[in-house]
Amino acid sequence: MAYELDPEQPLDAEIRRIATDLLDHALAQIDSAEDAPHEAVHEVRKDCKKLRGLLRLVRPAAPELYEQENAAFRDAAASLSVLRDAEAAIETFDALIDHFRDNLDPDALALLRQRLEDHKASVAAGSEPLGDQLALTRAALVAARERVPDWGFPSEAADDAGWALIGPGLRKTYKRGYRAMHAAYAEPSVTAFHEWRKRAKYLRYQLRLVRAGWPRVLKAMHREVKDLGDLLGDDHDLAVLEQIIEEAGELNPTHDDEQILLALAAQRSAQLRKAAYWLGWRLYAEKPKHLDRRMQRYWQAARAVTDT
Repeated sequence: MAYELDPEQPLDAEIRRIATDLLDHALAQIDSAEDAPHEAVHEVRKDCKKLRGLLRLVRPAAPELYEQENAAFRDAAASLSVLRDAEAAIETFDALIDHFRDNLDPDALALLRQRLEDHKASVAAGSEPLGDQLALTRAALVAARERVPDWGFPSEAADDAGWALIGPGLRKTYKRGYRAMHAAYAEPSVTAFHEWRKRAKYLRYQLRLVRAGWPRVLKAMHREVKDLGDLLGDDHDLAVLEQIIEEAGELNPTHDDEQILLALAAQRSAQLRKAAYWLGWRLYAEKPKHLDRRMQRYWQAARAVTDT
């Protein structure tokens, strides 16, 4: 399954091919989920995010298609997110303790980890069975797959040159990330950094889609954007962990162990945001119009090579 546009092929056909491949992969994960249902949830949610990144690439050229299909994939992923957040909180807890292992006795917070496990079990008990959730998601994805062959694009944007089909979407994603980065550091908040994280993730997906324009350069940029997304993702996971600690009925943020954990999370968040700052300023060093021109030239050069 290649999540990459081929400059040798018409871009409208390439977009439908990638969407079909992603949907087939997601459906295969659901159909083989019996042995590892939580891994299937992770893969399906990831495929839905990639589909949304693909749709954002063509959003300016096909806004109605974007509105319909983006909502479908957003809702399909959201239906699987509640239990995943509870599970991710435990993974974030373990990563946080490991990061501070030289300055902390892990056993001191063992009771808190067990309460997080209890919280996960409580969420699972109060939710629809995972198999039922996956069945509903499967039905939504099957319906979406049947619509893909009818995805239409403006004729002037959907020819075999095609930058008009994808360039404005890439520029918009980069511009929104550029603005989100500045907003996050101007008035830091969980919401502001989460917004930047989402924009960085879509940029990562879209750079992968167009990296055939100049593979060596764009693979390196894609890797750096992935690193940025990982930093911001880890920061967001800490925010989710803090929210669960503060809101879940079986957890009490006035307990000493929970106060310790919240202090560690705040310290780690500051470290992650500092690292994201320096990486972000490099990745968003260009103005959006300059990035758009550079990427268009890469793509045109790739097209010229394939035409010779």
